[in-house]
Amino acid sequence: MTVSSPQIQPTQVVELSPSYVIPAVLVLAAIPLFLVRPWIAGIVALFGLFLMVQAATIRLRFTESDLDVYRSNQLIRRFPYREWLNWRIFGQPVPILFYFREVKSIHFLPILFDPNTLRACLEQRCRCS
Repeated sequence: MTVSSPQIQPTQVVELSPSYVIPAVLVLAAIPLFLVRPWIAGIVALFGLFLMVQAATIRLRFTESDLDVYRSNQLIRRFPYREWLNWRIFGQPVPILFYFREVKSIHFLPILFDPNTLRACLEQRCRCS
């Protein structure tokens, strides 16, 4: 099954919707793991809950020239596309990790947002990979 990319205008500001798939899978995976290794299950469940809070509060906004990261409507970081060297989404068919490299740094983000819109925005606005 192929999922089509959303139609996005180049000048449109796009805010990615949250996705709770990874946090939910981690929390649910901790339940049977509790029977085998309770302390590992606790760590996995806490990490899943942490990612759930992040998905609820962090937003990525694609503008014409930058990727902006917001926490509760406050801009916390701006990544201009002109400084990007490459990007990649890991984990197919279920994307789990988003990587991008700038001139001065490397970034890894768990997929806590809509992966189809993410890919469409990256392909349209950041032609570095």
